[in-house]
Amino acid sequence: MDRVVDARGLACPQPVLMTKEALEAVEEGIITVLVDNVASRENVKRFAQRMGCTVEVVEKDGAFELRIVRGFTCELPQAREEPGEAQEGPVILITSDKLGEEDELGRLLMKGFVSTLREATRRPSKILFMNTGVFFTVEGSPVLEVLCELENKGVEIYSCGTCLDYFDLKDKLAVGHITNMYDTVENLTGAGLVVKV
Repeated sequence: MDRVVDARGLACPQPVLMTKEALEAVEEGIITVLVDNVASRENVKRFAQRMGCTVEVVEKDGAFELRIVRGFTCELPQAREEPGEAQEGPVILITSDKLGEEDELGRLLMKGFVSTLREATRRPSKILFMNTGVFFTVEGSPVLEVLCELENKGVEIYSCGTCLDYFDLKDKLAVGHITNMYDTVENLTGAGLVVKV
């Protein structure tokens, strides 16, 4: 029997946590998750795909229905690291739009730091933006071009959905994806190296 998870009206990271609980309860089957906003839709979809499931999304009456299929038929093969293959780059956590205490100098330094990431010998695998750091991923950002270039080269870019909501910037996101606290914790704890700026 299919299971329905109604996560409409719930704030981050509840929809993902409810989906996780439902997926952990079944080895094979279909779980339908109901959410009422784009951020939750993307977060749940990304989480389920990372769990090796296939996901079909249907928009219905202003809400989203995600049909998640779990079982041996949807398991994704694990990528094997070949001998001598480069390790995945670090995860960078940016929690401010400035580096250090002095406002003007701090913003100049942070802009320089982000801009220099594209020149790094070991490119980051992911960049997570939280608190005032989300100002870098929205329209008008002084490093938007750099972040778009990094994303095109395979760097995953995530902005905290709660932070974007707090600053009323969700509609202005210009690069990367909206994420939630659960995904952030998973990205940080699963990383070989985390650099907090």
